[in-house]
Amino acid sequence: MSAGKVFLVGAGPGDPGLITVRGKNLVESADAIVYDALVNPAIIPPHAKETGIPELYFVGKRGGDAKSVSQEEINLLIVQLARAGKRVVRLKGGDPLVFGRGSEEAQACNDAIIDFEIVPGVTAGIAAAAYAGIPVTHRGLSSSVTFVTGSEDPAKATTQTNWNALAQSGSTIVLYMGMKTLPSIVSALIAGGMSKDIPAAAIQWGTRAKQKTVVATLETIVEKATEQSLSAPVITVIGWSVVLRDEIAWFEKRPLFGKRIVVTRATQQASSLSEKLSELGAEVIEMPATRIDRVDGSPLHESFESLSKYLWLLFTSRNGVELFWENLFSSGRDARSLSGLKIGAVGPATAAALLERGITVDVIPERFVAEGLLAKLSERDDVTGSRVLYVTAEGARDVLPDGLRELGAAVDAIAIYRSTPDGSGSAKLVQRINAGEVDLVTFTSGSGVRAFVEAVGAELAQGLRAASIGPQTSEALKDAGIEVAIEAKESTIEGLVDAIVDAQ
Repeated sequence: MSAGKVFLVGAGPGDPGLITVRGKNLVESADAIVYDALVNPAIIPPHAKETGIPELYFVGKRGGDAKSVSQEEINLLIVQLARAGKRVVRLKGGDPLVFGRGSEEAQACNDAIIDFEIVPGVTAGIAAAAYAGIPVTHRGLSSSVTFVTGSEDPAKATTQTNWNALAQSGSTIVLYMGMKTLPSIVSALIAGGMSKDIPAAAIQWGTRAKQKTVVATLETIVEKATEQSLSAPVITVIGWSVVLRDEIAWFEKRPLFGKRIVVTRATQQASSLSEKLSELGAEVIEMPATRIDRVDGSPLHESFESLSKYLWLLFTSRNGVELFWENLFSSGRDARSLSGLKIGAVGPATAAALLERGITVDVIPERFVAEGLLAKLSERDDVTGSRVLYVTAEGARDVLPDGLRELGAAVDAIAIYRSTPDGSGSAKLVQRINAGEVDLVTFTSGSGVRAFVEAVGAELAQGLRAASIGPQTSEALKDAGIEVAIEAKESTIEGLVDAIVDAQ
């Protein structure tokens, strides 16, 4: 008996949010992941390709591709990995037992006396239709649904599918993998007595931001799908419930649907912006232009020894708050050490990071930039003559500390992190830019602008439309020769997203 185990996990139809909780937990705890071509890369653990943890094995199969890994090779691989004592996640698009050959892999594990578990997934035949606004059953229209593999050509001498019976069934028919054989399937259904006028829809890349839906009749679906250049992967739905798409289509009506938007924020910060854009229908391309690196924390730790001499503690970023707290705790202190301080934050995101740690701010400006915070502080009578601890980034503008000194405050500006050019994923992004597959690039800092230009080159960068979080970032874009197509009215992630939606 092996100490390892194989988990046959359904990854869902494409939208990474549709993998089950059990499946997601197994992916995150795996020693090895063996995955298919239709698995969304967003489901694979970040940095796995760089670190090798977990081990990744791509075994995607494409019809007619001689280089495709055979099923026998896949079976052998998962058995070998399990015999080596690994927790193996065999990650399959959709559901592993719906045209996924998962049962064959389970048989291979059983024959090899390997422990295994089957974790169902959301199958594309239901999910792609739902995302296109097509229910596979509906009272009064269809009381049953039949899933059929389209890879079996009805024109063959023998077939396991009774196309004549299907044509007479009154059931909604959902075809998987059937673009090549669709003409012969349509002919077989019509020959079996199905009406030429019954509605039909072909859905390419269902549940993903690049989803494309073509609606026709049984007689015209091949022609219309060809006109729209649909190619695999496609789910085809044939049945009267297709008519409900006009009423309940939702996915493709989202305000940013089909837009391909680049997020350049550092990896540590990108998720909030990416999630908001994705929820609104955009295809998000993450290319972190910068990463957040810690710097020597000893100056900050020295300031902790005499916190009582400060009246003000100022933050101009969420990163500053998070790293300040990390250093505060590592020095054996907590929020009680700040009880005598007044706190200033540059904007709501920074204030929210403080509130998460039980600290409410005393000052937050109307304009969420250093100039705005300085203007707000200048209105007070407790700044002149005070001592200020300003937590900042290495290389940040001196607007705030210089302005406070002019007001008569003594300022200790301590850098606790730096934004370092990253550019991971830039090679793939350059390919997509050259292919005309980028509609907008978002920027949230001047350092991000400069790092992005360094990563993709000035010529390519200057040909793109940019969305800026605020005036300072816009100035950096103009200096780089990049068109500022959109600027947020409020310098927050929410303000940036709102501005992008308003510009559509």
